[in-house]
Amino acid sequence: MASIDTPRAPHAWYEDLLALLIGTLVVSFGINLLRQGGALTGGTAGLAFLAHYATGVRFGLAFFAINVPFYWLAYRHLGKAMVVKTFCAVGLVSFFAEVHTVFIHIDHIEPFYAALFGNAVLGLGFIVLFRHRASLGGTSILALYMQEHHGIRAGKVQLVIDLVILASSAMLVSAPLLAASVAGAVVLNTIIALNHRPDRYLA
Repeated sequence: MASIDTPRAPHAWYEDLLALLIGTLVVSFGINLLRQGGALTGGTAGLAFLAHYATGVRFGLAFFAINVPFYWLAYRHLGKAMVVKTFCAVGLVSFFAEVHTVFIHIDHIEPFYAALFGNAVLGLGFIVLFRHRASLGGTSILALYMQEHHGIRAGKVQLVIDLVILASSAMLVSAPLLAASVAGAVVLNTIIALNHRPDRYLA
């Protein structure tokens, strides 16, 4: 069994490419489940929605503006390659989220189920991206930075951020839907905390 001192073999370019495709396909499918169920989300997208509802600013503009300082953080502390991969991942998720709607139409989905299962799917996609030093920008970059430079697990950091964002959305949705979204955030970040640990996984 390999120890944590074993040198890590870098991923080949085709492995990174395949991981980006698979990871973003999985994440975009999870996003569609959340949308269909009307569940809230955390991360940078959640912040952009809050800015849109509070000020009327367009979602796309808010999403781009909120991401800017996080990309700077990634460039300074996590490397140029991660910034490039993250830009590609964000673009692919945006594209695949629309592609899914062409092939899949859900007539009915319970919000609580959508929140739990949708976030579980998101967690699996995030793990694929994280293992290949990519992310979906924003707060996930901050979570990776905190893990790599301060030893705080990315899942725990992301969970705290998501809970704060969801709590800020309390006036926008019903209590049951908010509770379902919070439960979904716990599921998502538990998956990340358990499966993205540099002391356990060398890939």
